[in-house]
Amino acid sequence: MGLFKIVVVCALIGIVASLGSALYLLARGQGDSRRMVRALALRVGLSVGLFLLLMGAWAMGWIAPHGVQP
Repeated sequence: MGLFKIVVVCALIGIVASLGSALYLLARGQGDSRRMVRALALRVGLSVGLFLLLMGAWAMGWIAPHGVQP
């Protein structure tokens, strides 16, 4: 399971980096808005991809929820 955790952490880092890039372009104000939209679209794509990866891993039994049991 070590490789799966690395993939998830890398995806989360990519999501945060893309969001930071879009925030920087927004704050700069004079940048190209297409670059900001591209960065936000990449963030959405990575988020959806990570969600699908987690749901697929759960369906295949690679990961299991471990919440509080009553």
